Amino acid sequence: MKKYLAAICLATAGITLAACSGTADTQKTAEDANPTGLEITNARLLLPPVKGNPAAIYFTVKNTGKRNVAIRSASVKDAKSAQLHDMMEYDFKQTMGEMPPLMLQPGASVDFKPGGKHVMVYDLSPTIKVGDSTEMTLTIAGGDSITTKVPVMAADTDR
Repeated sequence: MKKYLAAICLATAGITLAACSGTADTQKTAEDANPTGLEITNARLLLPPVKGNPAAIYFTVKNTGKRNVAIRSASVKDAKSAQLHDMMEYDFKQTMGEMPPLMLQPGASVDFKPGGKHVMVYDLSPTIKVGDSTEMTLTIAGGDSITTKVPVMAADTDR
């Protein structure tokens, strides 16, 4: 019985020491730092040409991770709401509307640009002006999210 208890104590001590050793278990990986696997570049918010109308955010998003990712929603720090939008055909006419989740395979990228996909920003704070910046957060299926800084530009800026 004493040999059995001694063996349990030695095994437990080994596990405890391994847990405190500071090995790869405690080091952060790139996936831990950005669990979405998404990289956002060239983000910009264009103010509406008519005050009180929605603004739009354009950017490029790339899946640099190792798994498929579905972007489910967007939010903007200085706005009451935001939606992922795309252009689509309805009744033989081009129209804009809220889009379903966007699936990105590893290595794939998508441009959110005028005349296509974009983030529609509703009820933007009246204090936001050209030269300011805000933050946009994209949330993926599963709940992870990535936030990026977005500079604010005039409506007539080259998109």
